[in-house]
Amino acid sequence: MTENFNHEKLRFPIGNFNCPESIDAAQINLWISEIKSFPNSISHLTKQLSLTELNWRYRPDGWKIKQVVHHCADSHMNCLIRFKLALTEAIPTIKPYEESKWAALEDGLADDILASLKIIEGVHSKWMILLKSMDKTQFSMQYFHPESQKTFALDEIIGFYAWHCNHHLAHIKQALSHKNQF
Repeated sequence: MTENFNHEKLRFPIGNFNCPESIDAAQINLWISEIKSFPNSISHLTKQLSLTELNWRYRPDGWKIKQVVHHCADSHMNCLIRFKLALTEAIPTIKPYEESKWAALEDGLADDILASLKIIEGVHSKWMILLKSMDKTQFSMQYFHPESQKTFALDEIIGFYAWHCNHHLAHIKQALSHKNQF
């Protein structure tokens, strides 16, 4: 049944993140508003889901809805820490993590997503304070990612995480629309 699906489209339902060459204040503000709305959006999408629905996958061999929620909590905690490192150190090297292995740990497989939703809400609240306080110079501050061997500016990371929020919301919607076909 699943062989009829476009696996790349299922994996990236909104496409890959493509950062514009030039990032202006209007773009940053748009991305910040998308990050700000994420806790309410993910809570709204998942708060009434049954245990059965929380275990639906968004694609063959993909994560279950509950793992997507737990992953967002993990990922966004890491992002907030990376922002703080970049704002307080000269191009720090960040610590990557094995997100697929984290998603397979007991807390990533937990049926109760409430703790992760609370983490997302709290992390985003702190993140908004930080983002709204930043100036142009701070948006250009950077960190080094050793896996990709690249340096990333915080304005680009804001865009990536706005995409990340929308990417995983799309995964949850996709799992719900396919009603456990995977």
